[in-house]
Amino acid sequence: MMPKFKEALERGKQARRRQEEHAYNETAEQVAPVTDFGAQARAWLNDVAIASLEAAKADVAGEIAVDIDTAPRRQVKASTPSIRFQIYRKREPEKKIRKTFTVGVQLSGGVSVSAPGIVAKDVGNIGDRSDERFRNLVAELIEDAAKST
Repeated sequence: MMPKFKEALERGKQARRRQEEHAYNETAEQVAPVTDFGAQARAWLNDVAIASLEAAKADVAGEIAVDIDTAPRRQVKASTPSIRFQIYRKREPEKKIRKTFTVGVQLSGGVSVSAPGIVAKDVGNIGDRSDERFRNLVAELIEDAAKST
């Protein structure tokens, strides 16, 4: 009877080793080269947000000003990069407070635009290179700035 139990023990050990090897191989296959989140987020900000703001700035240069701050001092090495911008009428009095909008990238990859007193608006994801939602929001902000008196 004893050899039967030893054989079962050996079969169990071999099965466990195979299972561990299989799990190790699966883990090694699943670990794909991951691009740096910060680099991917900054690329989205450059390729979509800044490019859209620069295009808007060129289109409305006569009436509306678009100021872009691409490197906020506090966020030079932040894990979630952002940019700030202002959209305002050029003929506004200097004393009028201008709203500063922030385009921020969350750790989930979502991108939103926020400003003090305004609910943040979702404008996309860094995995999606489409600029349509961001451009639409910038167009709304320009329209609001043109309305303001």
